[in-house]
Amino acid sequence: MDEANLLKPFNHEPRTRLIFGPGCVDRVGQLVRQLQGRCALVVTDAGIVAAGHARRAIRAIEQAGAAVTVFDEVHENPTTADVQACLKVAAAAAIDTIVGLGGGSSLDTAKGCNFLLTNGGRMQDYQGRGKATSPMLPLVAVPTTAGTGSECQSFALIADQDTGQKMACGDPKAAARIALLDPQLTLTQPSQVTACTGIDTVAHALETAVTRPRNALSLLYSHEAFRLAHDALPQVLEKPGNLDARSRMQLAATYAGIAIENSMLGAAHSAANPLTARYGVVHGQAVGIMLPPVMRFNGQDGPAAATYRQLARRCDLCDGQADGPAALEALVRGVESLLDRAGLRSCLFNLKIPRSAMAKLAAEAARQWTAQFNPRSVSSADFYDLYERVYSPAP
Repeated sequence: MDEANLLKPFNHEPRTRLIFGPGCVDRVGQLVRQLQGRCALVVTDAGIVAAGHARRAIRAIEQAGAAVTVFDEVHENPTTADVQACLKVAAAAAIDTIVGLGGGSSLDTAKGCNFLLTNGGRMQDYQGRGKATSPMLPLVAVPTTAGTGSECQSFALIADQDTGQKMACGDPKAAARIALLDPQLTLTQPSQVTACTGIDTVAHALETAVTRPRNALSLLYSHEAFRLAHDALPQVLEKPGNLDARSRMQLAATYAGIAIENSMLGAAHSAANPLTARYGVVHGQAVGIMLPPVMRFNGQDGPAAATYRQLARRCDLCDGQADGPAALEALVRGVESLLDRAGLRSCLFNLKIPRSAMAKLAAEAARQWTAQFNPRSVSSADFYDLYERVYSPAP
């Protein structure tokens, strides 16, 4: 880490207690009661119910003496309509605690519901940071995927039902009080979910490592998240039942989430979001496809290039004698290798994205909130060029 980043001011306020270990989900009832919870809303999805994880959490909460209401209709990439549906269930049950159980979509829906239940209004009112004026209910986050790191973030990512635009709605009060990191819950992920969330973790680590707000604390988490994910993701993809590798991936996702909370994201996510909103490209694949060209774009920034070199060396992707450009290419090739192993490397043409849509996609990408944090300023013309670089199949 370069001296300039080590000396940058930061203000880190830990808000989330982390509990990690196989089987720790069974403590959720005890922890709800520690938070003075008497009636908990469990926010989850049908897949988590089918896997038996919801029943396990509900039983633990009931055995601890609290009542449970369940909202199990979470959808991927939740919209304002999804949050309203969750809010209706929560309001009818007079809940006092929320348990988000699932992937990032469940955790985002839980946070969105918390905003509206306690502060009123619409999700659009909370776009940005720090707009909630009233206290919010205690949230226990129980991730079942190793990807978003939402369990350690104070933001809910919710799409406007009418426009498709993703809104980052953040407030310190929205952060989970407790995150239960039980790697056993990730063993039931479908292979495609494992691949997509794993690549998302890699992207989080690499983007947070170079964003403008990066600082000494965020860099510690970014670097360790990438080291863990780079080593563990191929193992998880090869042997899905490897609990040790699953554990390291879950820690990588959480560490990257802490890094996001302290340094935000960049252009790869800005470019990925319109692909998901407009054409349904799964987020992990969208951000994975856009990551290599964004890294090459950012590699023209001196401090970002130095960070990429450090990351490449840390994961033995290049030797200590490699200069900046060689180290960058080694790191990009490492990312592309992970994409290949995950079965997610593709191009926009093969994903049925019409070339005629690229100008509109580029304009939307430039309006994304995360674009402002990229180490290099990035315009709609730059985004058009980034899309162009991954439009056709590689020769």
